[in-house]
Amino acid sequence: MKNFWFILLWIPSLALSDSWVGKVYKSPTCGCCNAWIEHMREAGYELDGHNTEALNSVKAQLGIPATAQSCHSAIINQYVFEGHVPAQVVSRFLVAPEPNALGLSVPGMPVGSPGMEMGARHDDYTVQLIMLDGSMLPYAEVSRDSINYRD
Repeated sequence: MKNFWFILLWIPSLALSDSWVGKVYKSPTCGCCNAWIEHMREAGYELDGHNTEALNSVKAQLGIPATAQSCHSAIINQYVFEGHVPAQVVSRFLVAPEPNALGLSVPGMPVGSPGMEMGARHDDYTVQLIMLDGSMLPYAEVSRDSINYRD
C-alpha cells in the first residue's frame, strides 16, 4: 500500500521535470488551443505554441489519423497529443507509455475538456490511444467528476 501512495504523490510532480517540454502546432486564430496550452503549463509542462496555416499537413506528417484529429497537435517526449487531452492523462501516459503507441487523442472538441470550458456544461468523452499503425483504442473515459482508465 505504501508504494501506491508514493506513485500517487510522484506522478503529478513528474511534469516538473526538464524533460516535459514540447511543441504545440495550432491555428493562429484558435483561442481554445491557447487555453489548452495554459492548462498544460499550469500542470508544469513547458510548451511552445507554433502557429501554422498548414495544420493538416503537420497532422499528416505526424501520422495522426483523420478520425483522431482535433484543433491542435502537441509533441511531448516524442509522443503526439492531439486535441484537448487533460494534463493528468498526459502525465500518466508519459510515466508508462503503451508499446507501439503514437500518443493520445481527444477527437473533436468536447465541451468541458481542458481549453473548452463553458461554464457548468461538460460532455463525457473518451481519450483515445493512437497506435503507430493508425488504429485507436479507448485509453480513458472522462466525465465531469472522474477519469476512468481502461486498464
